[in-house]
Amino acid sequence: MSNALDHSIATLNLSLERDIFLRTLIRELSGTLQDVVGLKEASGFISVVGERMGRQIDQDYKSALEVSSLSRKQVADVLIDLKKRIQGDFYVIEQNDEKIVFGNRVCPFAEKVLNRPAMCMMTSNVFGTIAANNLGYAKVELQDTIAEGASGCRVIVYLKPTEEAEDAEGREYFRGLESV
Repeated sequence: MSNALDHSIATLNLSLERDIFLRTLIRELSGTLQDVVGLKEASGFISVVGERMGRQIDQDYKSALEVSSLSRKQVADVLIDLKKRIQGDFYVIEQNDEKIVFGNRVCPFAEKVLNRPAMCMMTSNVFGTIAANNLGYAKVELQDTIAEGASGCRVIVYLKPTEEAEDAEGREYFRGLESV
């Protein structure tokens, strides 16, 4: 009887597999943090994880490309590629020596990001860490996010501390230093 039960349970039509499980885990962790310590502090905790992941991803790309540093164009290409690999849909709207403006149609966290803006700190910190480690400075502004109900994201990575960057709401990153 137990074998029949095991078989029927194993064949249930449930949308549960590793990707959904892990996205749900991150959603619930960030939601718990937001509820317990507040959005600002939750974003700070998630920022630490994003920064560490950014350093590792940066190293992985540089090793694969066999370079010690990425150019501005390579930084933009790497940021788009890494999001594509995790099922995001980022693209460049505009780029110059002062900033790279990204759009995004699909969040890698899918529906799990809704009402969890702290999860967006993963993007901010990974993007900021990679840009700053290669170009010296970055400030990431999350102008629009799917997490807060927008149909897509608009993320600006400022590459120089210009007046426009200074006026923007966002986090600053410096080569080899923790974000501020």
